[in-house]
Amino acid sequence: MIPLQPKHIALAPVYLYQGLKLKRTALRLPEAQGERHGRLLLSDAHLNDANTLSLMLLGDSSAAGVGVESQQEALAGHLLGHLQQTPEITAQFNQIDWALHATSGHTSFDALRRLYVLPTPQRPVDVMVVLIGVNDTTSNVSVSQWQAQLHQIIELGKRKFGAKYILFACLPPMQNMPAIPSPLNKLLGSKSQLMNDKLIEVCESYQQVYALPIEFANTGLSDADLFAEDGFHPNSQAYSFLALKIAKSITKLMVSNGIDTPK
Repeated sequence: MIPLQPKHIALAPVYLYQGLKLKRTALRLPEAQGERHGRLLLSDAHLNDANTLSLMLLGDSSAAGVGVESQQEALAGHLLGHLQQTPEITAQFNQIDWALHATSGHTSFDALRRLYVLPTPQRPVDVMVVLIGVNDTTSNVSVSQWQAQLHQIIELGKRKFGAKYILFACLPPMQNMPAIPSPLNKLLGSKSQLMNDKLIEVCESYQQVYALPIEFANTGLSDADLFAEDGFHPNSQAYSFLALKIAKSITKLMVSNGIDTPK
């Protein structure tokens, strides 16, 4: 377990009560419906592997699109849409081969296990986008387990899938999730920040592996405007903001072979 800070110990019974109640009463939303793999044509030019951007998404409910009805409204759909509208991408590639491997409730261990059972792709993955960590936080996966599984995901992604670049989305600020009552939200917020710190530390130990912070502070929207009806998962607008950040990072990688990383 992630150790409680001294200031939290007195509130442990409250955290336990709120956590059990939240697990019992939380609204359960389904994963987004729609295709989870495909080929997106970007131009009418002659198609060949040299002009293909291979994109793989791996993760939990936020990758699976919980909170919206269709994959078009979810992260994958918005990401493909943003890339399709990016001149630097369409100038360099004439198609995107993409695949989404995500399941609601999955932890870093589940994502790792999924990588092991997936078949080796016919061609290396250019960009692997990984969204995990919220379930590790709520299930009290230890920091050492979290770090070890991140290392294994990266190493397997590179070795088996030939991933040239791996992008991890940092955990969202869980203290802002409307569904989580106070003071439990503050505890989960501090835990998610610790997980993010370790995620960034792990990513910085590799070449071409990056952690992307999730910040909605400059959107001009309130927390309520960014969450689905369950108060826990993103809505379509939030998915679009996150997808745009990832699309910009992918574009920088394809153009300049590097992106800024959080410090």
